[in-house]
Parts: sequence; C-alpha cells; structure tokens
Amino acid sequence: MKQTQAFLSTYTADVSGVCSALFELGGMTVMHDASGCNSTYNTHDEPRWYDMDALVFISGLSELEAVLGDDEKLIEDTVRAAKELSPRFIALAGTPIPMITGCDLAAIAREIESRSGVPSFFVPSNGIGSYVSGAGQALRLYAERFVLPAHEKKKNAVNILGATPLDFSVNGQIQSIARRLTEGGFSVQSVWAMGSETAAIDRTGEAEVNLVVSSVGLPVAKFLRERFGTPYVVGVLFGDTVSALLLGALQKSIHTGENEILPAGTPDAPDTVILGESVTSRSLAAALLLWANYPLPEAPLPETSLNFLSALLLDYGICAEVICPVELPRELEGSFCRQIEDEQDLQAALSGARRVIADPLFAPIVPQGAQFFPLPHEAYSGRIYRKQIPNLVTTW
Repeated sequence: MKQTQAFLSTYTADVSGVCSALFELGGMTVMHDASGCNSTYNTHDEPRWYDMDALVFISGLSELEAVLGDDEKLIEDTVRAAKELSPRFIALAGTPIPMITGCDLAAIAREIESRSGVPSFFVPSNGIGSYVSGAGQALRLYAERFVLPAHEKKKNAVNILGATPLDFSVNGQIQSIARRLTEGGFSVQSVWAMGSETAAIDRTGEAEVNLVVSSVGLPVAKFLRERFGTPYVVGVLFGDTVSALLLGALQKSIHTGENEILPAGTPDAPDTVILGESVTSRSLAAALLLWANYPLPEAPLPETSLNFLSALLLDYGICAEVICPVELPRELEGSFCRQIEDEQDLQAALSGARRVIADPLFAPIVPQGAQFFPLPHEAYSGRIYRKQIPNLVTTW
C-alpha cells in the first residue's frame, strides 16, 4: 500500500523549514496552527532555540476558529505583537488546518503589512511538504524583499546558500566550509542563513559567485542569478579532493558566468546507497568516488567521525548511488541520483546494496547482509543523534 509507513518516520515539515531558514534574519515568523504544535519545531528541529533570541510564534488556532473562521484575530494578534517587538519583517507559515479550510494567508499577510507597516509575506507551506520546499521558498521570498541593488562586485566574494541546522546541525560544518573558502582565496560575503549579520546578507548581490550547499539554497541562487546575473556552483566541500574541485569550479564560474554542479561520478555498478538530501549526499558520493588510499591521520579522529568513517574510507573509490527521500531539484536528477519517498519503494531500491549510508532511523529497512553506516541527519532524526553528527568537511 503506497503512502503508508510501517517503519520509517517523516522528514521535518515545510513549516519548520520556514522557521529554520528565517530564524537569524531578525523577523517574526508566525505558524498558523493550534497551540502546542510549535513544540515539534522548537524541541526537535531547532538546536539554536535555547541559545539565541527567537521571534517564532504560533497563532493558537482553536477548533471554533477553524470551523467558523476568524482571520481578524490572527491579524490583530500579529499586528499587536509586531508593535511591541519591532521585527524587520513578518512571515506567515501555513499548516494542514488552514490548508483544509482554505485560509488565504497571502491576503492576510498583505493586510498585516498594511496595518503594521512591517514588510509581511506568506511562505507557501501546509505542513505536508518537507523542510526543503519550506526553507527554500522562505529564503527566496526574503531575498526578493530585502537584498539591495549591487553597484559593484567584490573580487572573489562568495555567498554560501542553503545553510540551516536541518542539514548541517550546529557542529561547526558551516564554519569549516567558510574556512576552506577563505584558505582557497575567496572571501565569504554572507551565509544564508547561519552566523551572518543581516547587513551582509542584504548585500548578497555584491558577491561574484554563489556556493549552494543544499537544495534549500537553489531557489535563492536562481533568484540571484535572475536579479544580478550571479552564477552559482552546487556542492559541499567534503575533504581536500572535492574541495579542490569546487574551488576550481567557483573560479571557472566567475570567469565564464556559467553555473557549475559537482558531478557525483558515473557509477556503472554502484554498490553503496546514500539516503539523504540531494546536494550533501551527492557531495559525499563524489568524495567517496574520488578518494583513494586515504591514510588515517596520526592524530585520532573524534569518536563520532571514526564510527562513520573508519571502515568506510579504507576502501578504494567507493561507487555510490544517491537516493533522495525529499524534494529533488530537476537539475540534480540523474541515473545516480533519484527521488524515492515511499517506504516499500525504498526497500526495493536498497535490496541489492552492499553498503547503506543513512540516518540511524532508516536502519529497519536496510537489507540483511548489507553494511549500515549511520549518518545522523538533523532534519530526519532531530535531536536524538545530534551529538553523533560528524563534521564531514574536516574529517577526511
């Protein structure tokens, strides 16, 4: 029976993706849903919740309001909160109940902006799509409203697009990516959207090239291409070999003005399956294919890194196929990268795999006899395995 799950959980929903993407941008995000439903986001999907100030709210939609409708309450409550908090913007995120009732959140956002004077927008979401669509649309809508005109480009400046804890946690991976870029002769203009000041993000158009590190970053990359002509490169700097390829691709993209996508190789007979988000998984597949006779460093790796890498990386040129259980952008599809969301279809796709690399919660569908290498993904298992997420940028 399709669209039923016997063993697997679901990925973080689009509404949480909206909140995660906009968390550090100084705005107020309002989930239109019943009271308590925000706890899924702030206790499982948001590792920054207890360490940073947050303007993420829930509307407290009641059963009576859902049945009879009361848009005025949502408008008044949001405008009142905005007057007290003075956010840079107001973003509304939808959930299943307003989707079912046909609530026009786009019109409500326009009314909120009219009354409050604060830029407001609705990020299309319904609690059914994955974080990829929610976060991706949120970043693009922010860019449309706030990115400033670029009067000149900064030489070798790059933006990192698609950085959220849902794909990279808070274990230093984004800082490691920025450090590799700096060591490679680039300057980081901004990171969308972790660790950068909003003033730097709003001047994103001054960069010569963009680095898309997850599929969340593709919608804003395409917008920046349309608005400023800025080319983008897709891939994550996992290890020295892949980093060298991507640094070269960034320079090439600056000179040619063309977009570049890191190839995941041409596995004629892949014996390894990587389950996960498309850009990070493709980058890992490329690293495994290109990596050869890698000697373990004399200094011991952190235990979480060794658990994942010790046996895996001693092989030569591992040939991996990527299976994406969430939204897969068309330009990343291929014979070695495909989207499969249904549990039964996933089981069938894994049946011949020698190795499987995936979040620990996928373990129940890994076939007997296959080696399973758990690679926790914040957007899937939440905080359960957060301390075991390795920094794949620096452990190669």
